[in-house]
Amino acid sequence: MKPSTTNTTKWFGLLTTALLVGGVWQSTPVLAQEANPVSGRPPAPIVNQVSYSYTNPATGRTTQGFSELVSSQVSPLVDPLGQVTGCAGETLPDYTGFSVGIYEIDPSDPTGTEVRRPLELTVTELPNNLDNSIPAGITPNTQNSNPYFLTSGNQGTYSFLFDPEKGQLDAGRAYILLINPPANSTYNQRRVRLVIGQRNGNLIAYTATSLDSRPINTTDNRTSVNGTIAVDDAERVGLVLAALDLDTAICQAQELQIVKTGDRAAAEPGDTVIYRLAIRNLASSAINNVVAVDTLPLGFDLLAKSVRGELGGNPVTINASHNGSTVTFRADGVTLPGSSTNLNSVLNIAYAAVITPDAVRGRGLNSAIAQAQRQDNSQIVRDGPATHRLRLTPGILSDCGTIIGRVFVDKNFDGEQQSGEPGVPNAVIFMDDGNRITTDPNGLFSVANVISGYRTGVLDLSSLPGYTLAPNRRFIERNSQSRLVHLEPGGLVRMNFAVTPAFGEVKPK
Repeated sequence: MKPSTTNTTKWFGLLTTALLVGGVWQSTPVLAQEANPVSGRPPAPIVNQVSYSYTNPATGRTTQGFSELVSSQVSPLVDPLGQVTGCAGETLPDYTGFSVGIYEIDPSDPTGTEVRRPLELTVTELPNNLDNSIPAGITPNTQNSNPYFLTSGNQGTYSFLFDPEKGQLDAGRAYILLINPPANSTYNQRRVRLVIGQRNGNLIAYTATSLDSRPINTTDNRTSVNGTIAVDDAERVGLVLAALDLDTAICQAQELQIVKTGDRAAAEPGDTVIYRLAIRNLASSAINNVVAVDTLPLGFDLLAKSVRGELGGNPVTINASHNGSTVTFRADGVTLPGSSTNLNSVLNIAYAAVITPDAVRGRGLNSAIAQAQRQDNSQIVRDGPATHRLRLTPGILSDCGTIIGRVFVDKNFDGEQQSGEPGVPNAVIFMDDGNRITTDPNGLFSVANVISGYRTGVLDLSSLPGYTLAPNRRFIERNSQSRLVHLEPGGLVRMNFAVTPAFGEVKPK
């Protein structure tokens, strides 16, 4: 059907609005072509002129004028298309099995991220039969199917037409754009929340927000963008439809992999265990700035000089730093090739840790995470935690226990320490196995890893000038320099020694 003069003028007005408002709302640029493939309208003229005004701050004189008239022929607004691309904006080699759909949000989900059912879109057709009531569609989704299955022939492009008459473009309406990869695909599902905004002429604003924290597309790496939906009042049996334009990038489900292994399944205090971190690049792009963070178990001490790195059979430098049990490995200047070019793109990091007696109190479980940066789109990729559990056996420590005690001034001669009875520092106790223990400034001492059974400790009075044993009025056996205790396997026992000044009141050293 040949457009009338009135219709041509209307299209000129619509196009002008799209150009002026689209710049504010970041609309897709309008491309000029000979005719609209849907309506068949010829190009429409557009005239542009700019006025200007300038005030000289020195003289206060104002100058006004107009630029030259610019006239050109542009086509009427063509319904834009969305496209699903790879993580770096590239066209996927095969779109078979990919689908894109507009879904209603499940009202029972407080997070607003779960879908309920596909939005009921108005059925269209192409080419358009003017003898029926079905409106004309647009390519590639000529029937306005929802969901729509992508094809490689259309390079992953998709289109959806909304019906404002059904309230589908009312301000505040929200949907989820869901991109489903085929089964067993290396790509991950994507969900983008769409919220309809206010209308300005034939343009309706919307906000698209990524629900997986990944950028919506690779042009600006933003997770939330503002766009416009163009309302096309073309000759479609009086039905006003609007086309969605949103390019979306879809990435591999896993772009980085970290695996943690150890050189043994069981160990005991005193052993040295060697750990290895294998960091593999699964993305199609090369990655760099690789960082791995490993949290060691209780009682495991890193041997800093043992850290080694290797990539492709060649040694690489790994910078290691640790804060408590957290160890950070950085592979500065190391680039891991993409998986499409090198299936063996694995960075190996090896290091050793010494197991101390404290480890028997822990679980022997440590975990590591890794992150890196893609070179094609500068996005951060992560994986982990990767865990490794080492079964700990006490070894010789299995029958050991701990002896604690104190040398103190016994003022009431009951053999027990009360408040106000100070400890005596630098007192020496000899154990039956020959160990010599010295008390701390508070008179306290402890011996760990003591073999269980009956153990004896003797107080060396020569180390306490001015003191002698305090008489015990309750327990006769404590009136001795020695103490006999029974230490159970893995147990704890107390061995106290009470003393008193030998001549008058002598303050402890």
